[in-house]
Amino acid sequence: MDAEKLKHFENLLRNQLRQYTEQIRTDQAAALELYDDGVKDSVDLSVQDLQKEIALRLGEKSSQAVADIDQALLRITEGTYGMCARCGKPIDKRRLEAMPTARYDAACQAIIESADGEDDLPTL
Repeated sequence: MDAEKLKHFENLLRNQLRQYTEQIRTDQAAALELYDDGVKDSVDLSVQDLQKEIALRLGEKSSQAVADIDQALLRITEGTYGMCARCGKPIDKRRLEAMPTARYDAACQAIIESADGEDDLPTL
């Protein structure tokens, strides 16, 4: 990948990193506000618990996105960004534009996703 394209993707990833970091701060602040509101009714406590759970799950999702972005930035530093981690072939630029944190090309991603369901046992 040429230096100009690499810089483009690095800037894209850094912008996403800033957005997710801000989202995590917002989610954490919202979760902290839920902890001390003086609620005593059992129904209110149940709703409050649900709100805390949702806030924590949103934070987990954002934290995973930050980790994925950090990994992509590390691949840029190492010189492996844009190369499929499974087969070593270049990842299509359109795929990287849509998902800058992509580790695999579309073909390998499809194989990985289809293999995820192979070990599932029938429920009945």
